[in-house]
Amino acid sequence: QVQLVESGGGLVQAGGSLRLSCAASGRTFSNYAMGWFRQAPGKEREFVAAISRSGGSTAYADSVKGRFAISRDNAKNMLDLQMNSLKPEDTAVYYCAADRRSDSRVVVTISQYDYWGQGTQVTVSS
Repeated sequence: QVQLVESGGGLVQAGGSLRLSCAASGRTFSNYAMGWFRQAPGKEREFVAAISRSGGSTAYADSVKGRFAISRDNAKNMLDLQMNSLKPEDTAVYYCAADRRSDSRVVVTISQYDYWGQGTQVTVSS
């Protein structure tokens, strides 16, 4: 299995930027489609962004499209999420997730992900 550890969360003012990272270990990172999800207090966990095994395909939730960018470095076993123009409604715990697969699809469905990190808090003040 793969172990995932997120970092980079924090407190930022509206309009600011943060870069989240997810370090993977344990298995061949390039065998996994990856995604970022978030969960705000009192709400269900929701999809944010996803990337294919090679990094050639990405997908974003409408709420973050144009503001967030997902990327990966398979040589370094790292997944990143660059978040710009942050809004108070982006406040949540952010999780990275991994889905082992043999194809090049982008996975946006939360139930398909097998492995999860512990999460990192992002707080955007108004």
